[in-house]
Amino acid sequence: MSKPVVVAEVVRSGFVEGRHHGSVVALEADGSVAWRVGDAESQVFPRSCNKPVQALGMLRAGLDLDGELLALACASHSGEAFHLDGVRKILAAAGLDESALQTPPDYPLDEVARDEVVRSGGVRTSLHMNCSGKHAAVLATCVVNGWETASYLSPDHPLQVAIRETFEDLTGEVVEMVAVDGCGAPLLSTSLTGLARAFSRLSLATEGPERRIAQAIRQHPEYVSGSRRDEAKLLHAVPGAIAKAGAESVYAVGLPDGRAVASKTDDGAPRARPVVMAEALRRLGVLAGEGVDAAAVEETGQMVLLGGGRPVGSVRAVF
Repeated sequence: MSKPVVVAEVVRSGFVEGRHHGSVVALEADGSVAWRVGDAESQVFPRSCNKPVQALGMLRAGLDLDGELLALACASHSGEAFHLDGVRKILAAAGLDESALQTPPDYPLDEVARDEVVRSGGVRTSLHMNCSGKHAAVLATCVVNGWETASYLSPDHPLQVAIRETFEDLTGEVVEMVAVDGCGAPLLSTSLTGLARAFSRLSLATEGPERRIAQAIRQHPEYVSGSRRDEAKLLHAVPGAIAKAGAESVYAVGLPDGRAVASKTDDGAPRARPVVMAEALRRLGVLAGEGVDAAAVEETGQMVLLGGGRPVGSVRAVF
């Protein structure tokens, strides 16, 4: 990212003690750029924001999932009990179990769920890792097609090739870089504009696998993230929206009318991510939309700083 700008300030006791640089782009329903700040054209790694598009590639390749299990295939889940049960169901339907997962062992993302595991004497597992829903869906797609499951993380695997084709189709851009994501899967690059374009296309879909992805996210937001996550709160506050957050402070939202927003902060700080998105949605006029809980959207963008155990400042958007 060559031209990030200041998108948020860290204010403590009235003093600006730090700044987050980043980029944001908002698209109109027709795909044109409504506005942008920073660099929305250079390619970035959208990290887990890619998951709904990856899941679309799986559906196009023959995966038969819907509802909460399809939402889980798009998820960076919190590791709550209902997430783990869902991953097991996806695997069992394919005749597999947890041993087939190649996600690195981890604790749940959710602090409450993590503490429960630790208190019970549990250890890091591949099932608890937040990408296990996607990996389970990948394995199920391999089984449907008779593809080898042991090598499913290879960029040359037939499914990963199909996912890349879908990704380039939806973003409208050629992938310039393929890396290894935190879960070990291939990580495809695109620009923030390309990412927003993909979410716009999913949001506007009226039929086919694109529509199935959008509906799964809309109807089961807790499965896409977790019951205590800001992403789920945002989806409840903006009816018909789809959203996905990723590591390195990337965030994408598609609105039911086809408008879309994608953002990234250059330092990857997670605290800035919801602050920037809430401001972007306000600037796009979303908070004034029919049925939108504006107060709830604004609440997702509140990041309070503590001093001596009490609020003394905040992270605020400045674009």
